[in-house]
Amino acid sequence: MSMIDVTVVIPTFNRLALLKEALASVYQQTISPVEIIVVDDGSTDETFDWLQTQKNLTVLRQVNRGPAAARNFGVQHAKSTWIAFLDSDDYWLSQKLERQGDFITKNAEVKILQTEEIWYRNGVRVNAKNRHAKPSGPAFLACLPLCVVSPSAVMMKRSFFWEVGGFDESFPACEDYELWLRVSLKSPIFTLREPLIVKRGGHSDQLSKKFWGMDRFRVRALEKTLLSQDLAREDKASLLKELFHKLGILAKGFEKRFSEQGNPYLEKILWLKKTQSNDSTGVAPTNYAQ
Repeated sequence: MSMIDVTVVIPTFNRLALLKEALASVYQQTISPVEIIVVDDGSTDETFDWLQTQKNLTVLRQVNRGPAAARNFGVQHAKSTWIAFLDSDDYWLSQKLERQGDFITKNAEVKILQTEEIWYRNGVRVNAKNRHAKPSGPAFLACLPLCVVSPSAVMMKRSFFWEVGGFDESFPACEDYELWLRVSLKSPIFTLREPLIVKRGGHSDQLSKKFWGMDRFRVRALEKTLLSQDLAREDKASLLKELFHKLGILAKGFEKRFSEQGNPYLEKILWLKKTQSNDSTGVAPTNYAQ
């Protein structure tokens, strides 16, 4: 049986019932992590009080700042070589850490490894579509259309997490999508084809229900990548194609919701066409705060 030096980091906010199930799935692993860190992101329910009654946990608390800040806070306090993230509305199958540990032990070049997953929405199992297929190896192009890496499935070298800069705390949503773009430019992202986590969706507090047009944040991530990364010509062309695509969708959605206002997404499309015709990357990242 493989042993691996890993810290589990669980961010949570007002999800006590689900958090208990997530933690139970960590306790039931066939190999035990070195430590379990739960970051209470300013919960207003009984979460923090309950956590104080638990043993063998490191409990951290912060003012509500979102999942990016909560995960970073947890990793700052981690002692292990590897980090395994688990969102508090997901849970692991019992051999998740062991399977990943075996793979990492046999493949010393690995810096980040995820597993396949099982999806439930409103309690009903759903099948992933082809577009959700997870890459294994070079992954930048696969990461452009949507988030094909799940935080709850990831085991990542702690030093590499900080090398790429951790989660960008300015993103209120899609912070994982933005991180995986940076990660995929630095390292292959490996995937175990065995489904070892369960993702649960449909509950009322999901961020996808809080914000309209989640692609707003993916557009920000693409703009940031275009400005901050030294992209190969082919990668830049693929990124721009995806950026235009997402801006087009957002422009239509904005027109339906806010037809009386100027459309910033249409304006950005026109600006991009103008700047790119001059072979420029002068794209100013925009916080579309509607």
